[in-house]
Amino acid sequence: MYDYGYSYGGSSLGSSIQGSVVWTAVALVLAIIGGIVVYFLFLKPNKKVENKFLSWIKDFLNFKKMLIEDILKVTYVILTIFITLFSFNFIGSSFLAFLLMITLGNVVVRVAYEASLMLIMIWRNTNDINKKMK
Repeated sequence: MYDYGYSYGGSSLGSSIQGSVVWTAVALVLAIIGGIVVYFLFLKPNKKVENKFLSWIKDFLNFKKMLIEDILKVTYVILTIFITLFSFNFIGSSFLAFLLMITLGNVVVRVAYEASLMLIMIWRNTNDINKKMK
């Protein structure tokens, strides 16, 4: 007549945790096997790859193709547009807050992204010097 919320035969917390532990062990074993296979297929330094797509994968896995520069540029543009549009939120309450947000907000974001990109440029220049030294 009354349902007190007892679970009979359904999934319980114990079986959920047990399934999670089993899947974690399986994922760890598959990751180790996959890492070894990928190393011998793509990451060995003396391995030559003729296919253009496989060559791109090899360069990607060896970090010869860096994605962070493009990601930083896109996120900079998105964040700058957001700060500019968000600053209009303050125009009704305080014009000074609006001016500070639109100027200082964009300047702070610009300086932070320039510092990040400077590290990438240092890496690229060091990498070019290293290639020329060989």
